[in-house]
Amino acid sequence: MSRLFRKTYKFAAFTAGYITLIITLVMSGGFYFFEGTNYWIIFGFALICYSFSFFIIQNRVEKFIYKKIKKIYDDVSLLDASTLNRQPITTNMETLAKEIERFAQNKKLEIEAFKIRETYRKEFIGNISHELKTPLFTVQGYILTLLDGALKDKSVRENYLQRANKGVERLIYIIKDLDMITKLEVGDLDLNKKEFNIIDLIKNVFELLEMKASKKSITLIFDKEYKGDILVNADRERIQQVLTNLIVNSIKYGKIDGTTEVSIENLLKNKVLIRVTDNGEGIKKDNIPRLFERFYKVDKSGSRKEGGSGLGLSIVKHIIEAHNEKIYIESQFRIGSEFSFTLEKVK
Repeated sequence: MSRLFRKTYKFAAFTAGYITLIITLVMSGGFYFFEGTNYWIIFGFALICYSFSFFIIQNRVEKFIYKKIKKIYDDVSLLDASTLNRQPITTNMETLAKEIERFAQNKKLEIEAFKIRETYRKEFIGNISHELKTPLFTVQGYILTLLDGALKDKSVRENYLQRANKGVERLIYIIKDLDMITKLEVGDLDLNKKEFNIIDLIKNVFELLEMKASKKSITLIFDKEYKGDILVNADRERIQQVLTNLIVNSIKYGKIDGTTEVSIENLLKNKVLIRVTDNGEGIKKDNIPRLFERFYKVDKSGSRKEGGSGLGLSIVKHIIEAHNEKIYIESQFRIGSEFSFTLEKVK
C-alpha cells in the first residue's frame, strides 16, 4: 500500500528523550556503584538508545495512525473516509483530531440540510397537490354534470363549459408558473439584460392593471412626478413580471378606495430602489419570513377567492436574485405593506 505521510517527529523525539534519560540515569547509577563512571560509554549508550527509541516509536506511531485512525474514518458512518485519501496523513494527533471534528461537523450540516430539504419537499408536494386538486375537481364536476343530462340545456351547457374553461386556465397558469420557477431555481432561464426606462415600464404596468384596480376603487400612483428618464440595466420582461405581481398583490389585499404607490429612490453604487407601497390589510410578523415560499398564503380563505397560483412572490424573489439584486419587505398588520427591490442603474 502506498501512503503519503506528512510526518511530525515531535512526539517520537520527546518520548525517545524521556526513555533515554531514564535508562541512562539507571545505567549511570549502576556504573557509579560497580565499575565507576565512564562518560564515553554512557554517552555512546545514550546516543544508541535515543536513536533506536526514536525510530521504533516513530514507526509505531505511523503504523498506529495508518491502521487505527483510518479504521475510525471507515467505521464512523458520518464521515466520508474517501476524503482522507486526497490528503497526506499526519502523525500529529492534534491535527488528526481537528480534521475528524471538521469532517463530522460538515457531515452534520449536510444531514441537517437534507432534513430541511426533505421537509420542504413534503410540504411542496402537499401544496401542489392541493392547488391542482381544486381546479381539477371543479372541471370534472362541470363535465360530469353535462354528461348526466345538462348538455341538452343550451344555457346551462354554455355556462358550465365557460366555468370548466376557467378551471383549465387556472391549471395552465399554475403549470406555467411552476415551469418558470423551476427554471429560475436551476439557472436555466436566461436573462436578456438591456437598458430601459423604468418610469415607462411602471406606467405600462399601471395601464395593464388599471381595470383590475378600478374594481376595488384602488388608485395606482407615483409618489411624485418624475421628470426625465431613469435608466436601468435589467431584463425588461422579467422586471415587468415582478412589478405586475407586486402590484396585483397590493390590489388583491388592498382596501376599497385605497392606493398603491410606486416610488424610485437613488442609492449608492449606481443602484435604484423601487418601492411598491399599499395601505391594505398588511401582514402579521409571523407570516413575513415565509412569504416568499411556494404556495404560501397568508389568508387561506381570502387568497382562494382571489385566485392566483400562489407562486407570484416566490417568482418575484427568484427573478430579483437572478439579477444579483435584493428584495425587501416591510409591513404592519391592518396598516399596509411595502415591497422594495434594487436594480442596477445605468451611469
